[in-house]
Amino acid sequence: MLQIDGLRSFSLSGTQLGVVGFPITHSISPIFQNAALRAMESSYPELKGWTYHKIEAPVEQLKAVIELAQKKGFRGLNLTIPHKVEVLQFLDHIDPVAEKMGAVNTLVFGEDGVTGYNSDGYGITMAIQRKLGVEIRDRPIVMIGAGGASRAACVQCLEEGCSELWIGNRSVERLEALLTRLRRFYPDRKVGGFQLGNDSLEINNDSGAILINATSVGLKADDPNPVGLDTLGKVGYVYDMVYGKHTTALVRVASQLGLPVSNGLSMLIYQGERSLQIWTEKPVPVDVMTAAVDAHVASY
Repeated sequence: MLQIDGLRSFSLSGTQLGVVGFPITHSISPIFQNAALRAMESSYPELKGWTYHKIEAPVEQLKAVIELAQKKGFRGLNLTIPHKVEVLQFLDHIDPVAEKMGAVNTLVFGEDGVTGYNSDGYGITMAIQRKLGVEIRDRPIVMIGAGGASRAACVQCLEEGCSELWIGNRSVERLEALLTRLRRFYPDRKVGGFQLGNDSLEINNDSGAILINATSVGLKADDPNPVGLDTLGKVGYVYDMVYGKHTTALVRVASQLGLPVSNGLSMLIYQGERSLQIWTEKPVPVDVMTAAVDAHVASY
C-alpha cells in the first residue's frame, strides 16, 4: 500500500494503475486486477509489467496524488470513498453519463489531461444480470440511499429503461436533492422518493421490483437491516452493494423470505472489469478476476 510520501519516491518501471481511498487497507481490487493483468500478458505482451496498487490518501491530498501519479507513469486511477465527487474539480474532461451521475470512479491520464468515467453503473447492471438473472429494463427499482453510490446506480437504471424508480433515504434533504437532479436529466420518467422508516411504496407486490442497497449499512457485522419488512414484501429481488466477511442483515432476511439475493462482490468485480477495459482497451478476463476473489474470500 502506498501513501503520498511513498508515491513521491515511487520508482517502479512499467505502466502503473491504482485505487485511491481513505481508508483503503480493506480494498481487494489489487488482488483481482493484478490477476487479470497477468493473465492478459500472454495475449497482449504490451501489458507486461502493468501493476495495480492501493493508495491511501485523505481528501486534502487527492489533487497532489493525481498529479504525482501522472508524473510517475500511471495510466489511470480508480477512486473510492471519499473521492468520487471531490475529484470532479480536478478533471479536464468527463464522460457524459458520469456527468449525469455526478460521480467519477475511474480516471484516465492522457496527453489532453485527466478524463473521468464511472464504471459503477456497468458494475451494477452486470451484477444484477449475472447474480439475480434479471434485466433492469421495464422493472421497478427501489434504491436505498442517496449518496454517491446511489447516484451512479440511479442514473444507470434510468439509462437502462427501468419502469419506475423509488429512492428511500433517512435524510429528506439529501433525498430531495437527488430527486431534483434526476428529474432534471430525466423529466419524463417516473421517479419518486420515500423516507426510510416510513416505507410508503406505491408499487405492486407482484411487480418483480429489484431492491438495491446503495448505503454502507451492513459493513459492520451488527448493523441492522437498512429497510423494513414492509418494503421487502413488495420486491422480488434484492442486491446489496455491501460485501465483507459476514452476511449482512439484508441478505440474511431476504434469503429467509425466499427472495433471490446477492451481496456486492460481483458489482466490485464487474466495475473493475470495465475500468481495466477503459485503461487497456482490451477484453478483460472476468473469470480470472472472479477466481481470484473467490480464492481470497475462501481464505477468510
